[in-house]
Amino acid sequence: MTLVVGTDEAGYGPNLGPLVVAATAWEVAAAADDVDGVFAAVAADLAGLWGDSKQIFRGGAGLSALERGVLAAAGIAMGSLPATWRAFAAALAASHPADGPPAAAVAEHAEVEALLVPRACSRQQCLDSAAVAGGHLAARGVDLRAVQFRIIQPREFNALLDAGFNKSDILSRATLDLAATLVSAAKPGPVVVWCDRHGGRRRYAPLVSHSFAAPLVQVVAETPEWSAYHLPAATCRIEFSVRGESRLPVALASMTAKYVRELAMAAFNEHWCGRQAGLRPTAGYPVDAARWRSDADETVRGAGLAWDDLWRRA
Repeated sequence: MTLVVGTDEAGYGPNLGPLVVAATAWEVAAAADDVDGVFAAVAADLAGLWGDSKQIFRGGAGLSALERGVLAAAGIAMGSLPATWRAFAAALAASHPADGPPAAAVAEHAEVEALLVPRACSRQQCLDSAAVAGGHLAARGVDLRAVQFRIIQPREFNALLDAGFNKSDILSRATLDLAATLVSAAKPGPVVVWCDRHGGRRRYAPLVSHSFAAPLVQVVAETPEWSAYHLPAATCRIEFSVRGESRLPVALASMTAKYVRELAMAAFNEHWCGRQAGLRPTAGYPVDAARWRSDADETVRGAGLAWDDLWRRA
């Protein structure tokens, strides 16, 4: 039995809204060298439900397909389908207590708390998809053990920058800490961790050593396309790949991160558009974020907030 962990992020580039890192953990009845083939077969079985988030969720296409895939996975991992943000976050948010949502420190807290899921598809569609996916996974000897995410709001992101971390460090440490948490909770045995590459970073050994408390990290490769490391003490291989979403565990992590960020931005826009008549919503990416900052400046300051509470610095 091999544990496979896939990780990815959403919101690395925007100035507004959170950076979200997500991970999925799977037990596979195959040797570590064979799990790639197993997941390729599962991906073919479930094409259209789980896959590259850029294909599942496209601008203007709506949230339905992304939501159905993420909530189906959450239902399998949780054993039940969540009906509210609170239930979803309490079960899947890795770094916050179950008695409060990850967004507790943000201005749109009330709007986050009021979120019901699913929002764009039906509950029955999610349940049906979970049943279908669960059957295919079982037939391939695969068990989806966990789906987790970590939200880094602008205030925390900026504090980490002030503490000396750069943007890439913040992403890599959050990702590897989340992966290490899932690995430490699993049964002893071979482990494979797959990550989408973090920007242009090629060297991860010190970060791997820190997050996994590994005194020895063997570098397997550090090329423009692929970085790989072996942790002998844990029988663990960690890989960072360009186009990592071609692997299903990474793709589902990407979908989860994207879905969580979409929910966060829906609450953000509901809050601020409710406070300022005529304010147009934003997805938070740089050009439109600058427009939104100019339009909303007086309202934000009137709410007693500093821009460091909302605006992620580069």
